[in-house]
Formats: sequence, C-alpha cells, structure tokens
Amino acid sequence: MDVERFRSSPVGRLVRVSGHDAVLDQDYSHFAFVPDPAPASLTLSQPTVNAVSKAALELGRLDFAVRRLPDPRLFVRPVLRREAQSTSELEGTFTTIEEVLAADFIEEGRRSAELHEVMNYVQAAEQAFELIKRLPICVRALCELQRTLVRGTRGARYDLGELRQRQVFIGERELGIEHSRFVPVPNGPMLTDGISSWEKWINAEDDIPLIVKAAVGHYQFEALHPFSDGNGRLGRLIVVLQLMEAGILAYPVLNLSPWLKLRKDEYKNHLLAVSATGDFDPWVRFFATAIEAQAADMVRRIEDLLAVREDLLKIVRDNRRHGLIFDIIEDLIGYLSLTPSTTAKRHGVQYKTANDAFMRLEQMGILTEITGKDYGRIFVCQPVRRIVTRP
Repeated sequence: MDVERFRSSPVGRLVRVSGHDAVLDQDYSHFAFVPDPAPASLTLSQPTVNAVSKAALELGRLDFAVRRLPDPRLFVRPVLRREAQSTSELEGTFTTIEEVLAADFIEEGRRSAELHEVMNYVQAAEQAFELIKRLPICVRALCELQRTLVRGTRGARYDLGELRQRQVFIGERELGIEHSRFVPVPNGPMLTDGISSWEKWINAEDDIPLIVKAAVGHYQFEALHPFSDGNGRLGRLIVVLQLMEAGILAYPVLNLSPWLKLRKDEYKNHLLAVSATGDFDPWVRFFATAIEAQAADMVRRIEDLLAVREDLLKIVRDNRRHGLIFDIIEDLIGYLSLTPSTTAKRHGVQYKTANDAFMRLEQMGILTEITGKDYGRIFVCQPVRRIVTRP
C-alpha cells in the first residue's frame, strides 16, 4: 500500500500493524487504514446532484415497470442469477450465465467450485430478501449472509459467519502486505467499533438522499472490509437491500454488477480515492451513473419481455390452445430453462399432461429442446432467454 498517499487523508488515519504471513512464512510490519465514521452530511457538486436525481427518477420507472409484469416474483429469479454471475466475476470467480442458468439441473455435489460459489450468492441473496422483512440491515444479519455466501468455498475460514479475526489486505496474495493495494482496519476493537458505527449510520434517519447514502455506505463497508471473504459481494447486495428497505424498489431487480464489471478498475480506483482524498463527489457521481444506467437497462428488458409475452400468447390463442400451456408461457419469464417433470411438480399435474403441453409448444415454435436427448430434456424459449441474458 502506498502509505504516503493515505498519510494525510481527511477521512481516516493510518495505524501500524505487524504479524506473521503464513503464506510467505515471514514477519511483516506495515500500516492499515482506519476510516473515520461516515459523514453526517455531504456537499456535492451540481453535476453529481443531477446524476443522483436522474438515478432516482430511473429507479421510479423501474419499480413501475416491474409491477406491470403478471408475477414480478418470477422475474427476480433470472435477475438474481445474472447478478450472481457478474458480482462473482468482479471478485475473480468466472462462470458463464449459461452455466448459472443450468445450475438448477445439476446436483449440488456435481457443480464446479466456481458454480458452487456463484450459487451460494443466489442462496445468500434470497436469504437476505427474507431477513430484511424482520431485521434491519445489521451486523447480525450480515454475519448470517456471509456464512451462506462463503460456506464450502476457498474463502471459508475459521471465522466464517463472524467479523474477521485476522488482518487482511487487498492485492496479490503472493506479494505480501507491503505490496498490497489497500490494507483495511485491523481486526479487533477498531473493526468492531467501525462496523458498529456503520450499522448505526446506515439505519439512522437523516436528510441524506438514499442514493447518496447507499454510495457512502458502500464505500464505508468496503473500507472496513469486515469479513475474511465476501465483502465485495455483500457490499453490492446491501445496496439493493437499502433500496428495498426504503420502499424505492418493491422487488430486487437491479443488476449493478454487470455495469461495474465492465468498469472494474474505475470502480476500485474510485473507492480507493475516497480513502486517500476524502472527496466523495466523484465516487457518488460514478455510483449514481451506475444505478441510472442499470435501472434504465432493466426497464428496457421488462418492456421487451412484455412484448414477447404478448406475441407468444397470440400464437397460443391462434392455435386455440388453453390450460397448462398458458401457465408455461407465464413461467418463461422466471424459468429460462424448463423440463416437463419440474413443470408438472410446480403446477401439480401429471407428467404426461406437462409433456404433452411441451410438445405442443415445441410444435408452435415457442420452445426449443437444447439437450438433444430422449430423456431429461431441457427446453428454452429463445426470445425470452436472449432478452434476459443479453449483455
């Protein structure tokens, strides 16, 4: 870490840290950055205020758009999986969206380590959306989510599900702490006090616009780096939780990570710059731009999905079909890969009824079989799949 860059920071201080690096088998003595509590107010430039306003407007359009879907809860499924793939890739875990969408048909024990890690995020996010119905955004909840997120992965440590009990650093592990990009607050009382202050600030009633508060809260969480692993993924998930808790979004349908993934270096540089300079303005503008862009993108996807849905329903009506076929059409928004057996279970019908419906939908050109097998066949609706998975 470039110590001189942080020595005169107006939003934190450096403290000496020392210990033994077990990986390199050598002692170290360096500095860590301890952020001050998050600010009670911020003065932002007019361009940043404008960016925040545009983002808030686009979030309103997104919330309205998703409520137009027949069952918005279905749409959450592919949105969540797309976020899982992108947010994990930001942390160096690489899978394809196709692998993630097919994960429901792969036994957990047969999934690759990478896919297991991505699906952990799906499980943690689903858990989070239930937790905030009875708990505020708090350390207790985050510890539960971190346990789910990291369980069974390379990041699992003895302090799984707890605030970290060791010093960590951000950078190439084999180069050691002295050559790291950033060294967050030491474990122990400084970390405990820091995350406790963050928790109070994130839940305090104040006049800070929500998008600004989400941006500052995200910076503060990442600067504290409270867990041994999973901080980036949890930090981005918290943003969506804040929007839902405040009632800005009724459903978790905002994908920030695909946009941030394309600007990974800029994203990290902005966060680092706040610690070095204390200037939140560029970071808040960047963050607001991300929200505006991704909310607008999701609105377009929803409009395209509604148009495709109408086209598909027209095909079904023109063919004078009814019953289960209409239910399958509605399922397509949430289940991008379907099988007759899972559909039969979901709708409480016999397998033959579901299989016959799939055959008719295939004959109408609505579904395409992608496995090329006589059993265990998986079907997709290509127009829906293209809309949901497009970059």
